[in-house]
Amino acid sequence: MQPLRRADPSSIAGYRLLGRLGTGGMGVVYLARTAGGTLAALKLIRAEHAADPGFRERFRREARTAGRITGRWVVRVLGADPEAREPWLATEFVPGPSLAEAVALHGPLPEPTVRALGARLAAALADVHAAGLVHRDVKPGNVLLALDGPRLIDFGIARSAGATALTATDAMIGTPGFLAPEQARAGGPDEVGPAADVFSLGCVLAYALTGERPFGTGAVAAVVYRTVHEEADLRGIPDTLLPLVTACLAKDPAARPTAARAGAALGEAEGAAGDWLPPGLPALIARRSSRVLDLPVPEPTLLTAPEPPAGISRRRVLTAGSAAAVAGAGGLTAWLLGRAPARKDTGGAALPAYTIGVLTDLTGPTRAAGRAQERGARLAVETFNARPDRAFDVALRVVDDGGRGSRATTAARTLLRDEGLVGVLGPTTVPSVLAAVAELVDHSVPLVSVLAAVPTGDTVEGQTTKRTYFEPRPSPDSMIVPYARCLSERGIVRTALVEDRDGGRATWFAVKSVKQTPPSQARGGTATSHPVEADGEDFAPAVRAALATDPQAVMYVGISPRRAALCAKALRDQGFRGPCGSVEQPFTQEFIDLAGPAAEDWYFGTAHVDPDGLPGAKDFTAAYRARWGLPATTPVEPYATEAYDAVNWTLQALGTTVGNHSESVASGVANALRQTPYKGLAKTYTSAGRESGTASLVGLFLWQVRDGRPHFLGEFADAAVKEAKRTGKT
Repeated sequence: MQPLRRADPSSIAGYRLLGRLGTGGMGVVYLARTAGGTLAALKLIRAEHAADPGFRERFRREARTAGRITGRWVVRVLGADPEAREPWLATEFVPGPSLAEAVALHGPLPEPTVRALGARLAAALADVHAAGLVHRDVKPGNVLLALDGPRLIDFGIARSAGATALTATDAMIGTPGFLAPEQARAGGPDEVGPAADVFSLGCVLAYALTGERPFGTGAVAAVVYRTVHEEADLRGIPDTLLPLVTACLAKDPAARPTAARAGAALGEAEGAAGDWLPPGLPALIARRSSRVLDLPVPEPTLLTAPEPPAGISRRRVLTAGSAAAVAGAGGLTAWLLGRAPARKDTGGAALPAYTIGVLTDLTGPTRAAGRAQERGARLAVETFNARPDRAFDVALRVVDDGGRGSRATTAARTLLRDEGLVGVLGPTTVPSVLAAVAELVDHSVPLVSVLAAVPTGDTVEGQTTKRTYFEPRPSPDSMIVPYARCLSERGIVRTALVEDRDGGRATWFAVKSVKQTPPSQARGGTATSHPVEADGEDFAPAVRAALATDPQAVMYVGISPRRAALCAKALRDQGFRGPCGSVEQPFTQEFIDLAGPAAEDWYFGTAHVDPDGLPGAKDFTAAYRARWGLPATTPVEPYATEAYDAVNWTLQALGTTVGNHSESVASGVANALRQTPYKGLAKTYTSAGRESGTASLVGLFLWQVRDGRPHFLGEFADAAVKEAKRTGKT
């Protein structure tokens, strides 16, 4: 999988393109999504090849051929246009690996798996042959593995048995090592019938069972010679399957079984789904599926753009066209929100167009958070561009920094090449923030960070003379506040801190703060700390020492989800059943999974919301899930809501700046962000977060693990009071 390139279209005939699956001299195969949400593999042929009448006729035949196959074990054709300037063909997309990749990664497959594989491929070939067709290129690379069975793909060189060949008479059709002897002979294309596919099936079965090609490897001529004149090397094939594979590989086509008979010899093709693959492969398929679902939506582009009228820059036409593509691709966001895309009446003139950048991690260790930011930001821009009263268009440009400061420098420079850039949402890590600001500040382009937080006291470059960096989120140092407040409201006066020194400065500062201002301080509250060294894995001694102080509550002070889980297990093993909690960094699914039952009822303070717990966010959650194809039970990812809000804050600032010619637009946006708060879904956003102790507490929330899942309790002060009432302890 590769990202789309700048020249790639955003969509083709209603298919939204997501990435590149492969490319070659003839064209490109894209991963795409239909309007109904179905994933597709879309093959687009280059115009220069389509201009060749013979090539176009072959493509027409491929589209017709593939459309005639409807069996369960072949990919369905979803659509095609062989008459387009650049012809295309779309089929179902299977996210699993090919058989070639599976064998390369996991080695030879066990006999039960190969029997199921072979029976289902034989059934696919029987359907192909019943339609009067011959596939002619059955090979491991053309067999994709899904949880319920294989899928046979690529009918690019298939043709009707007895049909006139569209290739030269001496052309060899097929893949050496898997093609039949009759395919290798001069003049062979006209002699190839269904038996050739059965020979290829035999080669595939041998490969799956042994991990080796039955006619070896090396120079093409040598492999083809062995295929025609020598017997296959079938060492390692189980005796139970050897007779069938041998029969399939007979040199005489008439001596081979039909596909239907081969399938009958292998067993039932319609066996139970999901139980045919060996350990390891289902997990690989699941990861591939997850990665496809996690793909960021590419920035809209145009395949071609008309020359702009005099007086209008080409950049503005392209940018406005991109924004229009977002709003106009089926009226997506407008459809989600129940309104039709329209635009303010400008007398036919194009609206001004501006760009908001998203500089985030899409491929590195924090890519889940980066994906959430990209999704929230994109929904905000699409919603804005669907407004009929908007005064300008907005394009979103997303760049990937991999979570690394070195790449953030390059990413920021890439964004700055866009003359319409007026603001950037971003990064997921502090090094990326510092690197990006250093590039953006001289151009007065503001950067808004809702996730990464620069440590208190650290200096951000260039912010003494001008203000372009905005961090409308609480400091990580304040993450101790929600749980501590909860303990105070519950009347807890004795708190034990398990001090995980693996957390470095963050742990040291949190322990110092809680001991200086413990929960229920006005009632004589105290806090004791019990260290676990950074190189230690045994939390039992520290927990034992903590419980010896007879605490009413325990706080894990650290940043590691895994080590927090070790602490939780040690507390449970030693019988502690009082309140436990921590800060945002350990609060991940990893903690819940590793801690198991010991995670139940733990509290966590965070800087992100669950919008399902916000009464005013119902439209947002509905639109977000519809936009990204999420089930109603799937939570909106952390920081997607905050990214949505941050973009709308930037759009509010841009709205007050457009038309003001006393300063650059980007500089005007930075000034407006500094001066004007924004009431978002999650909280009120202001520029005072890093300077004000009061503002640093805005946007703190309390969560709890309930029934093995994160449960959002709300804004920390209100949630703490409600928890005290719920537990009956005040």
